[in-house]
Amino acid sequence: MTYLMEINNLGKRYDDFELSGVSLAVEPGCVAGFIGSNGAGKTTTIKAALGIIAADEGAVRLFGQPIACGSPELDAIKSRIGVVLDTCAFPDTCRVGDVGAIGRAAYREWDAVQFAALCDRFNLAPKKKVGELSRGMGMKLTLAFALSHNPELLVLDEATAGLDPIARDEVLDLLRDFMAEGDRGILMSTHITSDLEKIADEVVCVDAGRIVFTAPKDAITDEAGVARCRAADVTAILDAGFFAPGEARILRHDYGCDVLAPDRFAFARAFPDIPVDKATIEDYMTLILKGESR
Repeated sequence: MTYLMEINNLGKRYDDFELSGVSLAVEPGCVAGFIGSNGAGKTTTIKAALGIIAADEGAVRLFGQPIACGSPELDAIKSRIGVVLDTCAFPDTCRVGDVGAIGRAAYREWDAVQFAALCDRFNLAPKKKVGELSRGMGMKLTLAFALSHNPELLVLDEATAGLDPIARDEVLDLLRDFMAEGDRGILMSTHITSDLEKIADEVVCVDAGRIVFTAPKDAITDEAGVARCRAADVTAILDAGFFAPGEARILRHDYGCDVLAPDRFAFARAFPDIPVDKATIEDYMTLILKGESR
């Protein structure tokens, strides 16, 4: 398979932070969710993968081609990628209509009709200045720009940040439309994990510059669960040998303990008296990152 984006053992070192051994891939027809706490390495990974910054080690392939920061190969395929970073990329004095003119000058495949339609859908008036837009409206403008040159891969860094729930659902509908053609893909970095539950196929979590887990989204939201236990229940679960050594993730708090069950149905059969809830992506990430390993 030729991946739209393939990152292998990516590394980048700063004085106070190190990205190390990061690997992930976006295949055609796939939405990959990229999650982690602030400062975990998501934006650094994205910028290195796009050649915005130079990696210290590792390899990146876009559409099967190896690329590096400033390489001719990267320049040749930039038009195939739509990018929405966590800030609006256009000058404050620029008007929405001017952004369309930038697109016409920058991209041979620019679709002025689509850009105008998206701006109308997002209530972005052509004469409105970028500096007058809210953060959420600025993100909508950047997304409209990214979609209007017909990319094959979308890379989104907090693209739904600053949007109210209704606007976020509108953006997710737009992304579903983008994915209707099965050869496209999305890498979506976000703190709003509930958005990924609606659209993602795979979830990749990074923490302290390293990949912590990669899992199909359905394995998290459809199969995994969180058992709500008393301390005595935890002891019984561990003594029963339900988990292999080091496999259990336990988060203790004042009113009990949460235990991550990778298969909540098997857990319910083994311990019918212990309630086990369906896991969310946030539950899963919290227990993996903060839970005690036993």
